[in-house]
Amino acid sequence: MYRIKQNPLVRKIGFNRIVLCLVLLVMYGFFALFAKNFVSYNRLLSAMNYAYFLGFLSLGVTFVIATGGIDFSIGPVMFCSAIMSGYLLTHYKWPLWICLIASVAIGALYGTLNGYLVAYRDVPSFITSMAIMQMSKGVASVFTKAQTVSWPQLAEENGWYRNLIKVKAGNTYIPVGLIILLVAAIICSIILNKTKAGRYFLSIGSNKEAVRLSGVNVKKWQMLAYVICGLMAGIAAIFFVAAYTTVQPGYGDQYNNEAIAGCVMGGTSMAGGLASISGTFIGVMIISILQEGILAIGLNKNYQLVITGLIVIAAVYLDVMARRRKY
Repeated sequence: MYRIKQNPLVRKIGFNRIVLCLVLLVMYGFFALFAKNFVSYNRLLSAMNYAYFLGFLSLGVTFVIATGGIDFSIGPVMFCSAIMSGYLLTHYKWPLWICLIASVAIGALYGTLNGYLVAYRDVPSFITSMAIMQMSKGVASVFTKAQTVSWPQLAEENGWYRNLIKVKAGNTYIPVGLIILLVAAIICSIILNKTKAGRYFLSIGSNKEAVRLSGVNVKKWQMLAYVICGLMAGIAAIFFVAAYTTVQPGYGDQYNNEAIAGCVMGGTSMAGGLASISGTFIGVMIISILQEGILAIGLNKNYQLVITGLIVIAAVYLDVMARRRKY
């Protein structure tokens, strides 16, 4: 195993990424054998619908986890952004493009509040994110009077936003959402690995005090990670409604765990200081194929929750063991 890891090609690609790709292939092969009609383009498009919004959530929370923090509010914040902006569209008749911007702005606002409390008021990220999770649910319910919000269908007026996930070309659909998600992942990877902000995010996660003593404004950069996370939750809301149309207040909790699972599975350390955007992307694909495969095989969605929980435990355990061997 050591020789394999030290192979120049393996080191360049990343051993963890290779393992993740193998897991993805094995999982797809398993469901292809045991689930009827799983190997079809429509099934793949359905899995991608799930991957789009979950991908943006996972990309955003990767920045927070890289700093050594955590954000359990991303799912409810996504729903709050989708519900409030949708209510502005359907009830107050705001222009669609303004509502889409409002969705992103609402997510960024929650991220800013979360980051301010963590960075400038030294409130533990676990506490702030749990509080904002509850707050976002309550705000969405109060704003819409606890009503379900349905965004327009493609054939209706203002339904063009649904082309963000797929566009019909002849008798088939082009998964535009996958292209957008890939571009977003590339941008996030550049930010994390090639910019000053990314270096500070990872350095804060490794040794926050050392970074502070070197003269870096730790609070500003730590807060920025949460702002990015909130902004990505607002974008995820747009892709959620583009895929599923209807949003109910008070939901979104389960997507917190799945987004974090995608990060941790992809090689992002829960202790901070180590993160992989490409690994997060592959992790999201694994979770999306998993949920579609479980439905195709005829099992209850609760099985996905069990398996996702086991994946998180296994990924965190492996991370802990790797750090023990390192030190």
